Amino acid sequence: MQSVNQPIIQLDDSERQPCEIWTRVMGYHRPVSSFNIGKQGEFHERKFFREPHAQLGS
Repeated sequence: MQSVNQPIIQLDDSERQPCEIWTRVMGYHRPVSSFNIGKQGEFHERKFFREPHAQLGS
C-alpha cells in the first residue's frame, strides 16, 4: 500500500465555520448553545464512561 503525500491545509480563523454541538436532554435533542450559562457549565462537566458487559452467573 502506497502512502499519498497530501498537502497540509491550514485555515485562517476567518475561513472557519463554527461547529454546533447538540445533546440529548429529556428524550429530545437540543443545541448546547441554547442552554443558559448554568446548563452549559453542567454539560462541560459531564463524565463519559462505559459500563462493562454483564456476565452470566457461574
